[in-house]
Amino acid sequence: MQKNSRIALVTGATSGIGEATAKLLAAKGYQLIICGRRAKRLASLEKELTQYTKVHTLSFDVRSSSEVRAAIESLPSEWRNVDILVNNAGNAHGLDPIQTGSEADWDAMIDSNVKGLLYVSKAIITGMIARKSGHIINLGSVAGKEVYTNGNVYCASKFAVDALTKGMRMDLNPYGIKVTAIHPGMVDTEFSLVRFKGDEERANKVYQGLTPLFATDIADTILYVLSRPAHVVIADLVVLPTAQASATVVTRTS
Repeated sequence: MQKNSRIALVTGATSGIGEATAKLLAAKGYQLIICGRRAKRLASLEKELTQYTKVHTLSFDVRSSSEVRAAIESLPSEWRNVDILVNNAGNAHGLDPIQTGSEADWDAMIDSNVKGLLYVSKAIITGMIARKSGHIINLGSVAGKEVYTNGNVYCASKFAVDALTKGMRMDLNPYGIKVTAIHPGMVDTEFSLVRFKGDEERANKVYQGLTPLFATDIADTILYVLSRPAHVVIADLVVLPTAQASATVVTRTS
């Protein structure tokens, strides 16, 4: 096991990019605080990762500011100096034109993708400022760079992530805190299954006829960003599968 004294907190660690990131960072010896709503999955992941590194779990909903505060305040003293925050928790719900969109879906996306990111960041940033060091990585999306048909509110939430990341980088620059945005294109995770509310057939069609990105690809990207020298920050990065040229241009073989 490689030893690494840095502590990384990863939200949304129970599946997809968050889980892949936790596994890769653990293998590299980072000490990990893994966060998510699904306590059983967290416990299973903790058991798997402790063979590589020290792990602490926090089960909370990023949409609740009180839950976020309570969770971060509950950290034992040896876990309080979080060096790396990976804001991965987020979701997409529905794919409807604005006039027929569900208000519940809108709330779910804005509360997780925007407000959740803010709540967790604020709870961690205080310590980073005090230490004048740290690295925040926000998971955005190509949907935060280009709007696509029926993407409306999801795209808006990811545009907000892009803007917040830029604002964070400016506000935290005097304290030596790095801020990075990673904007993936099509990644084969639970994303589409959640968006289409468990409709596996519809979700599978999203990736039909192409090789999408996988969660491990984005985890590799996160590790690369974290491994740059102290004087280097990768500020903004869009990662697409070869078959995808933009939010709307995709080549399929079938």
